[in-house]
Amino acid sequence: MGLSIKVKSVKPLEDMVLFVEFENGVNKKYDVKQLIPKFNIYEDLKYNNLFNQVHVDCGGYAVAWNGDIDISEYELWENGNQI
Repeated sequence: MGLSIKVKSVKPLEDMVLFVEFENGVNKKYDVKQLIPKFNIYEDLKYNNLFNQVHVDCGGYAVAWNGDIDISEYELWENGNQI
């Protein structure tokens, strides 16, 4: 695994997309919908406005919604689209 870049901030956007700012100043968009076919737990983000409750977790090593649903900084960095 390569260098880990911590998440500085995260904002929910339309259509289950996250705007992620990393500590090194890089910004990326990450489409959470791509995870639903692989991991059913992300399906819950479509309901009860849960998606908009995203926050930086674990000292910048993940973004999370609750105790069960999170995405690592590595996944966001490797598979997000730089903007």
